[in-house]
Amino acid sequence: MKLAFIGLGNMGGPMALNLLKAGYALSVFDLMPASVKILTDAGASAAASAALAVRDADVVVSMLPASAHVRGLYLGDGGVLAQVRPHTLLIDCSTIAPGAAKEVAAAAQAKGLPMIDAPVSGGTAGAAAGTLTFIVGGAADALERARPLLQKMGKNIFHAGASGAGQIAKICNNMLLAIQMIGTAEAITLGVANGMDAKVLSDIMAQSSGRNWTLELYNPWPGVMENVPAARGYAGGFGSQLMLKDLGLAQEAAAAAQVATPLGAIARQLYQLHAQNGSAALDFSSITTLLGGASPAKS
Repeated sequence: MKLAFIGLGNMGGPMALNLLKAGYALSVFDLMPASVKILTDAGASAAASAALAVRDADVVVSMLPASAHVRGLYLGDGGVLAQVRPHTLLIDCSTIAPGAAKEVAAAAQAKGLPMIDAPVSGGTAGAAAGTLTFIVGGAADALERARPLLQKMGKNIFHAGASGAGQIAKICNNMLLAIQMIGTAEAITLGVANGMDAKVLSDIMAQSSGRNWTLELYNPWPGVMENVPAARGYAGGFGSQLMLKDLGLAQEAAAAAQVATPLGAIARQLYQLHAQNGSAALDFSSITTLLGGASPAKS
């Protein structure tokens, strides 16, 4: 089976490496030569363009930043839908607007190409370890074709529903994640300001009713936990700008459904301010610094 992988960033790169380790032949493309080199050093073949990468592929996997990039890749002149062979399976792991996912899937279906939207949860650590959660929208038979590949990159696979449902579930999850991160950062900042040790307080809350994923596995305070962005000056991980994008998608979905999400709206405002303050490229746990708490210099 020949695979094409488009988008080799912080998430896509490790995911592609896991497919290589599983023995799949990969043709890869990314706009950043350094990202491509990591994959070619591991045995992948580099393509000069996305169109060339997908021409002989049985399966195309993409991991891109936003809706516009996915539309451009699949629907643009000479894009994926115009280049792939009949019946090629298309798997888009990007987090994008549900409407965009539906649009691209409908265009693929019109050409007889099975496609699923399969955004992921689990962060860069999960991408590297192959323990991601895939949240899939699309036809059940397309998911079953994709399942062996997804299992090489992740641990959990959920079928959320029809095309676009994976994106809806993902943006709901990330809205909640942002709210949890802000709440966790606020609580630790308050405790430290009143003389508590950040790790002691985190351990207490992790065994109490404030327990949550950000507190236990992705602690935002420097010095509390190893191998998380807070331990390395908030470098790497899931960028604040990307979280802001996902919060914007959540607010768009809320407006379209006429659903009130006041905490999601506040979270978006805070991440927008955080990004405007120069922290867009830092991991989203760096929101702690906006709240007057930890900073990389205090680690």
